[in-house]
Amino acid sequence: MRFQGRLPAVATVVAAAFLAACGGGDGGTAVLAFAPPPSLPTGIGEPPAPPPVAEVPPPLTVPKAVCAEGDVPESALQGQVPAAMRQAGFQGFSCNLKLVGQFEGEGGSWSSASFRDPGGRTCAYYATAYPVGFDGKPRGRVNPGVPVIDITDPARPWRSMSLATAAMLDPWESLRVNARRQLLLAGNGRNSRLGGPEIDVYDLSADCRTPQLLANMEVGTGKDGGIQPAQGPKGHEGNVSPDGLTYYIGDIEARRYHAVDITNSTRPRMVASFDMAPSGLVTSHGLSVSEDGKRAYVVSVGAPQPGEVLDHDAQTRNGFLILDTSEVQARVPDAQMKVISATTFKDGSVAQHTIPVTIGGKPHLVMVDEGGSAGLSDTAAVKLACEAKMAPYPMARIYDISDEKKPVLVSKLMLETHDPANCYKLLPDIAGLSTFTYGSHYCSVDNRSNGTALACSHFNSGMRVFDIRNPTRPKEIAYFNPAGATSTPAGSNHLQPRAAGVASPDWCASRADFDFDRKLLTTMCQDNGLLMLKFAQNTWPFAQSTPSTLQN
Repeated sequence: MRFQGRLPAVATVVAAAFLAACGGGDGGTAVLAFAPPPSLPTGIGEPPAPPPVAEVPPPLTVPKAVCAEGDVPESALQGQVPAAMRQAGFQGFSCNLKLVGQFEGEGGSWSSASFRDPGGRTCAYYATAYPVGFDGKPRGRVNPGVPVIDITDPARPWRSMSLATAAMLDPWESLRVNARRQLLLAGNGRNSRLGGPEIDVYDLSADCRTPQLLANMEVGTGKDGGIQPAQGPKGHEGNVSPDGLTYYIGDIEARRYHAVDITNSTRPRMVASFDMAPSGLVTSHGLSVSEDGKRAYVVSVGAPQPGEVLDHDAQTRNGFLILDTSEVQARVPDAQMKVISATTFKDGSVAQHTIPVTIGGKPHLVMVDEGGSAGLSDTAAVKLACEAKMAPYPMARIYDISDEKKPVLVSKLMLETHDPANCYKLLPDIAGLSTFTYGSHYCSVDNRSNGTALACSHFNSGMRVFDIRNPTRPKEIAYFNPAGATSTPAGSNHLQPRAAGVASPDWCASRADFDFDRKLLTTMCQDNGLLMLKFAQNTWPFAQSTPSTLQN
């Protein structure tokens, strides 16, 4: 598809240490109102007028969770696993979340989903590493593909089968469930950039434990009867519209977002493609779609070029676009996706994904990064961010999108590990590690129509849950950081080097599912596999919370 016009001008958000919380209505500046001297009495017996109350700036980091008795809380900075704990073998932290069930299997990789079928059974599905590694060598997989786990009894999860069609062998970040149409979908990711054009669609309606294959279709190649973009699509990321009629592919290799019509779930066909290349040195990644299907919230993946981190006037590229997808939703021939607005910022990189969510009756957008201010968070990039006094690790942030042409940043989900003031204290923790050390990857809300809680997976810092009822003042309410593993399972993509026999903190990198009725959070960490976590009493749901299957 052609690019519709030029990107509009965007506002740069600079992460100065004092102002980085960005909780004010202007998206960045917290203003202190200095009070004038008290007024003199104007009449006998009349007290002086009270001075104006100074505006309290938002805290730089989100308030810490208050843990229940019997928990194992963090002992250092919020989100930190100190070097000494790593060297001794990390035993895990818990705060208001208890492990009630686990399926380790062969480990996992980047995405997961769950579904409760009409018969009342609940199942979980998650991506695992491709049977052949990045180096071309077999990984030693026993049950390759997506495991199907019955979690009806969360304390006794069991695998009924594994799905090993082309896309399910390695969905990477594309595995999704659409509860409305009772479908499980994925694109062929195969080791991130080596995937192909296949889309797999499974029916979950009869029994979630035995998904039925509806389609294994190459899209965008002419075989599906749809459009053919200039470059054949490759899977990596993906998401499905709430109505279950359109599956979107985030194609990093081609720098495109592809729209696939799945109205006929047995024959997917590509109907539109949006090219990110004209917008500069950026590419595609994750996305989300509005309830009516007429908007796509796509990320713009940018990373700083050499010398740009320390240059506060350098161009910013990382952020998100709001696209008009009305033509795709209406299935207009030669449908186009058009830019409504673009938002970028300097204190993050490698944009991961988005979630539209209504909080307190107002439309918001959760946007999550995968890289810190200087790029993916290996030691060299972290040191550069420290020098620039910017957040060294990726985080989630919340925007008010009441005016979709001018999104306003209202808060950042910063832990103490993100605070530039703590930058150098964390360097011993990540010595010798690469790519992902601390920071966010995926988030999920408890209900897109009534968001009250946000769960975010973090590298090395585990799964963190936040109260977002006041989106300008989010606060942490729970976390679970599983005990480290001494080796990497065959299905895990956890690439951090580790000392022989020493338990290393895991990469918790998958989205999560809130289970309102059972007060559970289900997620997956790469070495630990599938985790079913129980909220402590009076932690979640809140009185304002309502159940929903639309969480991503």
